Amino acid sequence: MSIRVLIILFIISLLTIRSSRCQSWDTNIQAVVDQVSIDSLTADLQTLEGFGRKEIFDTALANTGEWLIQSYQQMGYTDIQTDTFEILDQSCYNIIVTKPGTLFPDRYVIIDGHYDTRNGPGVNDNGSGVAIILEIARLIANIPTQYSIRFINFSSEEYGLFGSTHYVQEVVIPQEMDIRIVFNIDEVGGVAGLPNDTVICERDESPPAYNNAESSAFTDTLVNLTELYSDLQTVVSYAYGSDYVPFQTNGEIITGLFEFNNSPYPHTIHDSLVNLDIVYVTEIARASVASALYFACEITTGTIELPVAEDGSYPDIYPVPFNDFINIKIPDEFLPSWVMIYNATGDLMRNWKIAEPGISREETESLVPGPYYFRIAGEDGMVIKTGSLIKAM
Repeated sequence: MSIRVLIILFIISLLTIRSSRCQSWDTNIQAVVDQVSIDSLTADLQTLEGFGRKEIFDTALANTGEWLIQSYQQMGYTDIQTDTFEILDQSCYNIIVTKPGTLFPDRYVIIDGHYDTRNGPGVNDNGSGVAIILEIARLIANIPTQYSIRFINFSSEEYGLFGSTHYVQEVVIPQEMDIRIVFNIDEVGGVAGLPNDTVICERDESPPAYNNAESSAFTDTLVNLTELYSDLQTVVSYAYGSDYVPFQTNGEIITGLFEFNNSPYPHTIHDSLVNLDIVYVTEIARASVASALYFACEITTGTIELPVAEDGSYPDIYPVPFNDFINIKIPDEFLPSWVMIYNATGDLMRNWKIAEPGISREETESLVPGPYYFRIAGEDGMVIKTGSLIKAM
């Protein structure tokens, strides 16, 4: 295949792209999304409802935590840890489940939602998020992902984000944890009897400002994945008041989902299964599964993996963020390759043919500050690597 044909094919593919990160419909993702089970979600929500109120003084909170751990174990997960902390002289714990990545095991996609409740069984707030996280974990347990995933069920969110704050302060910061994205799912049950056909996709609009552009780009991706793999419409709004807040305050990149029809039942005894819309939860689960796969795999799922050089190396583009120049290093066995950079709306902005070994230093002065997306492909059209970039202000 000629270089000219390769470029034309990429440009044509962009015409159908619906994302700032240039994702398009993927048969591998669809195959997993199609396995989302309304029966599985319903069963988990019934179990969570059966535990009753889950406040810090309730034995039901610990019982729910034990059930969650057993659920992950039954799925085959072995790296399950509890992150214990004290609140009001009570011992509580977050549940941390790690799925190692195949290419980037030290970089994490965090998928989180709290399992404690307030004044009632909390089937919507946040049993709905917990059930969806369990469904994601169930469906991708045996699917290789390039980035590591951490499924985190936080405790004591209802008392002021205590669990997530403790985790950021005691784990993320001391370990200098490399987090690609935090994907928060909280209160996504909708309201029984209403037309629940829209979900809010949340982005960071708070200080510090330097991570807001990337949060916006990931949220745009979440929007488009939701519309690709579910029957839901989307609205973008700002993130607040949930477990992603300690992460965004620490400068991490965050996104999240929240119901559009704001239920009147959370924090009451009426936050029950009968008062939410299980079909709506299922559609959000479909969007969440697709997003989890895309965030953790970028462009491919299942047994398909992007190629890696025989010595274990892979293409590198740096620095991130960049200014007026960018460095590109591609393993010899993938040469020659084409590097293409797209802006947030999918327009091809720059492309270079890299034919010589070593580090290629390319000028990017003409690119305006903001988020970008790149693809590296060989002359045969095989995609070698994709990812995100950002030009500094």
